[in-house]
Amino acid sequence: MRRISTNMPNADLQYQMKLRDFKLNEMQSGIGSSRRLNNLRDDPIAAAHSTRYSSHITHLERYSKNIGTAQGEYSLAETSMNQSVQVVQRLRELAVQGSNGTYAKEDMNYMATEVNELLKELVSMGNTRTADGRSLFGGNDTLNDPFVAMKSRVPGIEGAVISEVRYAGNIVANQTEISEGSRIDLNFAGNKVFWAEDQQLFAQRDALDYVVTEDSQISIDGEQINLKSGDNIHGIISRINNSDLSVKASLDPVTNSLTLETTVPHQIWIDEPVDNTVLKDLGLLSETGSRPPDNLHQDVVKGGGSLFDMVIGLRDSLLSGDQEAVGGRILGGIDTSLSNLLNNLSDLGARNERLDQTYARLDSEKLNVISINSKLTGLDMTEAITNLKMLEYTQKAAYQSASKVLQSNLMDFLR
Repeated sequence: MRRISTNMPNADLQYQMKLRDFKLNEMQSGIGSSRRLNNLRDDPIAAAHSTRYSSHITHLERYSKNIGTAQGEYSLAETSMNQSVQVVQRLRELAVQGSNGTYAKEDMNYMATEVNELLKELVSMGNTRTADGRSLFGGNDTLNDPFVAMKSRVPGIEGAVISEVRYAGNIVANQTEISEGSRIDLNFAGNKVFWAEDQQLFAQRDALDYVVTEDSQISIDGEQINLKSGDNIHGIISRINNSDLSVKASLDPVTNSLTLETTVPHQIWIDEPVDNTVLKDLGLLSETGSRPPDNLHQDVVKGGGSLFDMVIGLRDSLLSGDQEAVGGRILGGIDTSLSNLLNNLSDLGARNERLDQTYARLDSEKLNVISINSKLTGLDMTEAITNLKMLEYTQKAAYQSASKVLQSNLMDFLR
């Protein structure tokens, strides 16, 4: 009985000693990590909140990195557009000089040679690529050059020169998420940035008696427009004009055919699903199934051209000595091209300003969430060190007391 009663306080003291050792070790770990929560069991509710806060902080950091990527691409696009503006301003000077009638044929040829070189530079600007090789002005087709230069011989210049520039990209923009549920375009459609005039498409098929036979969809500039069975040509025109597109539809008063015209300089991009035939029936799209912009019906009359069309026309008119053409539509087209480039630069600046404001908001929000999470999981170092010293003191005192209380003698070892 004596052995049992002696072991009971011994076991109890050992348990209390180990418990204090555990608390001491836990306190030391907390001080080492500067965190109040090192295990879920420390505070399950606080740990759950901290997990959500940490996840939100990770999202905010990802958004900030996306903004940095977007601003990098915007900076490159701005450089390309600014250089294009300088080239177009020089082209305008040449157009004004070539239209005043004071220069000899030889001087006009010299101007045409310079225009031809500036044309090459503009094509190069349109095919600008990022550091990792992605094109900026081809929509989401970032692997290929958005502008393809076709060459042929032109009287007055030796060798083959650029005679046509075709847009081979698309109008679908790559986007990146800059905040929760908010996205922004990373790149630009070249058939908008490098366009000169409002484009018109004139179908040549009488549509006065046309009626949609079944519910259909058409796509104009990437926006889906729903048509209902029974819609006549006026209903179709109304649905197009009631959309948010920069394209307006009308009925030609002479041919009774459908006409589309932009309200902002760009190339009209139209298409429809394979099982729909509305635009084909109206004579706007061909039956071949080609991709835009090469899917227009062969009879469609197109009006309005790109910046490259204006420059090619300027060069050819200078070579032929056609001063009237230089000072008329060509000079006007170059002016609208310049205005369009500046408008796109303004749009780019507005996007950049939005990114700056969003980045500042995210940075402030991240600091607030970090502060809240720190208060939830952080350790009060002053209080923790005080408690640690108290635990060390009491642990030392407990060991000293135990050594005196549990002194062994000869009878403890007798069986």
